[in-house]
Amino acid sequence: MSVLSIIEAQLESLAPADRQIGDFILAHPDEVLRLSSASLAEKTGRSQSSVVKFAQKLGFSGYQDMKFAVSKAKASEWRAPGALHATIELDDSHATIAQKLLASKMHAMQQTLAANDETAISRALDITDAARRIHVAGVGASSLVARDFCYKLQKLGRYALHDSDSHVQMANVSAAKSGDVLFALSYSGASIETVRIAELARKRAVTVISLTGPKQNAIARVADVNLYTIADEEKVRSSAITARDAQLMLTDFLFILLLQRQQDAGDYIADSGDAVTALKLGDK
Repeated sequence: MSVLSIIEAQLESLAPADRQIGDFILAHPDEVLRLSSASLAEKTGRSQSSVVKFAQKLGFSGYQDMKFAVSKAKASEWRAPGALHATIELDDSHATIAQKLLASKMHAMQQTLAANDETAISRALDITDAARRIHVAGVGASSLVARDFCYKLQKLGRYALHDSDSHVQMANVSAAKSGDVLFALSYSGASIETVRIAELARKRAVTVISLTGPKQNAIARVADVNLYTIADEEKVRSSAITARDAQLMLTDFLFILLLQRQQDAGDYIADSGDAVTALKLGDK
């Protein structure tokens, strides 16, 4: 995951001194590449040791290691040509809102793909491929994504379960067994219903795969495999718009990879299409 994405995701939970350093790095990543730890300390009004400790808290051996990660993040950064990735303001024109919204959505999806390494994705696929039953949990906006993912898995002939009622999700998991898998969707990772469902799944020896934001959270701590979604809800002043897009990108990515490795996937999808066509013709 990009160091800039990690800092951005954790910014609000940082101590004031660390937040000051993080704010500067996010606002001036190119300048940071030219600064020593002492110079960055001077720019932010903090001590040199605070800058070094900030880098170490992010998991780096030191400041130079973090600078290299910032350089790598800038090199791989992508933006849609002409798009504006900025906060939507109340007095923005329709055209500006459209540009900002599109840029925010594309940024969230691109960062989400970049946040998940191939090892974690492959492990999630192996577990899902071998699963006896696949439970998908999520509430609110995450429930909409969970339902879509469950429907796609069913089209591949997988025994997948989801219900919009969290009580039913809990009941389904209460009957789960070893060999089942649970996908727990929650951008915050703190949705109490999904946390409880994930905890119950672990007690039932079910493998748990979390799809959450990158902050430390209760669901990720319970999970066997952590997958991440990156979103910036502040920039669009929205109701889970970019978080939902990030989740859809990740679940669609998993679906396509499963489809790719399942030899009879085309037959299942064709049968599903034929069944829907027959249903429509029957209505006439």
